[in-house]
Amino acid sequence: MKRFSISLLILCACFVPVAWGQQPAGKCSNSWAEFHRYNMQRWNRCEKVLNVKNVGNLGLKWSYATSGYVTSSPAVANGVVYVGSDESDNNYVYALNASTGAVLWTYTNDGVAGSSAAVANGVVYVGSDDGNLYALNALTGALLWSYATGGSQVWSSPAVANGVVYVGSYDGNVYALNASTGALLWTYTTGFIVRSSPAVANGVVYVGSWDGSVYALKANTGAKLWSYTTGGQVDSSPAVANGVVYVGSDDHNVYALDAKTGALLWSYTTRYEIYASPAVANGVVYVGSGVGHTAKLYALNASTGALLWSYATGSRAESSPAVANGVVYFGAYDILYALNASTGALLWSYGLGYGESSSPAVANGVVYIGSWDGPVFAFGLK
Repeated sequence: MKRFSISLLILCACFVPVAWGQQPAGKCSNSWAEFHRYNMQRWNRCEKVLNVKNVGNLGLKWSYATSGYVTSSPAVANGVVYVGSDESDNNYVYALNASTGAVLWTYTNDGVAGSSAAVANGVVYVGSDDGNLYALNALTGALLWSYATGGSQVWSSPAVANGVVYVGSYDGNVYALNASTGALLWTYTTGFIVRSSPAVANGVVYVGSWDGSVYALKANTGAKLWSYTTGGQVDSSPAVANGVVYVGSDDHNVYALDAKTGALLWSYTTRYEIYASPAVANGVVYVGSGVGHTAKLYALNASTGALLWSYATGSRAESSPAVANGVVYFGAYDILYALNASTGALLWSYGLGYGESSSPAVANGVVYIGSWDGPVFAFGLK
């Protein structure tokens, strides 16, 4: 998903079967194959290398300079980083060696790289500025199939679950496509543009729309189960945890909705619009809001919405946070932060360069993020 200033997001499902780059039952795979990873919460429960005590020793492992701006969020699977770059003539999807940053392959045409990528079963799925969803071979970058939505752009990032790809489009539709063939399974029409990325959990697709509503749709048919109307357009992508859907709105509120009924459980009001998507870990919801001196990352009690702490960035707070092993990572315009997830204390920061950052991914002791002035960064312990 992109927002007004071209922030991009990716989502995935927590009920998916074993998939390429995903976690087998009973095991823990330290990857970040989609925006919300596969647990729907932007929380890497498997990360054991980086922690509160050593994250201050992070250093630059490598960087790769694209020739465009990188606001898409990296996907990390099977030792490869997949990321999109918006460039002046053509847009690119890059596959980079996760250890070295070396280019493994690139794919380009006039419109690719609108969204962040999702990786499942050996396929990279990415939305495009030309209105298409593309499926690429994860090893070679070869085009497997593409599907043209009715919209001019696909900034919603795809979610993959049970052999189905779910994605939103500028035509206001949510699409469900066969992940192997790209064949259309169903569509659901909202009242306006869908830039929020679908979240899939327990057989339900949750997604926001610029019509101001959050929708719950049956994953197998697209039938509407419920909708909840906020006071503003919904750019934020939902996170789902413990039977609750958490999502931000342009009306300055974070909402907690009952996942089965859509009933409001609580809301928390920030000072400005919420474009970022929440991360949920250990009973806490983390989400950014605001620009300039008012921008903050908020930590809220997941059960009550009570404020636990906030951290002022002094810049934009539109990057969606990632949580791993007691640390919350997020970008604020040109700085990557690592905070103590329990207290909000600053543990580490790094200047990324000019412009907005993408949303970070954390896997195998490395933090990956992109920057608007072109580079993709990888940070590991010194």
